Amino acid sequence: MLSTLIELQRLKSLDRTGWVLRGLAPGTESVASHSFGVAVTAMLLADHMIAQGVEIDIARTLRLALVHDWAEARIGDMPRTATHYFGAEVRRQAELAAFADMVQGTGVGEMIYRDLFEDYEQRASLEARLVKAADTIDLLVQVLALERAGNKGLDEFWEIAEKPNFQLEGVSHEIVTNMLRELLSARAQIRSEYK
Repeated sequence: MLSTLIELQRLKSLDRTGWVLRGLAPGTESVASHSFGVAVTAMLLADHMIAQGVEIDIARTLRLALVHDWAEARIGDMPRTATHYFGAEVRRQAELAAFADMVQGTGVGEMIYRDLFEDYEQRASLEARLVKAADTIDLLVQVLALERAGNKGLDEFWEIAEKPNFQLEGVSHEIVTNMLRELLSARAQIRSEYK
């Protein structure tokens, strides 16, 4: 367990590559900061869903949010453009292998962690699909904060908000869609202020 914890410390200082590739200063956001944002977003979304009668396992949701980027401690934060060059399957296999190696020997939780990671990758459960939505929402909240601070050239990140496909239905879909609408509205307000 200790070796895994030590390895995960890397995520606290590992910069999110998307920001670096766009010329933003080192330290703009770490992978660990992003994981925190995903966990908080997933928790808030799940609470709204529960309030509207959706059955969702919050503990599983938070565990998925926490482990979803662990593999990056070994292979780095590959931007979306990397998938274009390596292919989605090669990237997925690398992440699965890195994750499996990281949790090997953690004891009682090893299979649980691997199952969580595979669930997230396959979006097999409602919880995994919700965490993927939270992953995107946290990204867009960060983009919004960067744009509010005057950064430009981040338009491409907003494309996912236009036609998201998180495979959510009913109330879950409505809650996530409303959150994306709020983000787009907040961005429109910023853009109108800069004109």
